[in-house]
Amino acid sequence: MSNYCENLKIKMDKYAHDFYRVTKKFPKNEIYGITSQIRRLTLSVVLNYVEGFARRNGDDCKVYNNFLKISYGSLKESKYLLHFSLIEKYINQNNYKLLVELSDEIGAMLYK
Repeated sequence: MSNYCENLKIKMDKYAHDFYRVTKKFPKNEIYGITSQIRRLTLSVVLNYVEGFARRNGDDCKVYNNFLKISYGSLKESKYLLHFSLIEKYINQNNYKLLVELSDEIGAMLYK
């Protein structure tokens, strides 16, 4: 695995873990709502990347690229829910800033 791919996977893994940490403080009445949704989305970012990487086939990158697109879509959805969480005061400004920056880094790497 190239350094670039490994760095991307590390950032995605951090993103998922950071969201899990942050959502532990979300209101209990949101456990089946936004908490569950945002956790699934952040895991989807890294899981689709990993699955696509595992399924890539030599010079044929179509399958891999499709999984990258799904991963990117999940990233964008999670970024919206991050903003939603800030507005609803489920997350503080500092955590918001850190997660947005990480999301932007991952997004740039995926898009590349």
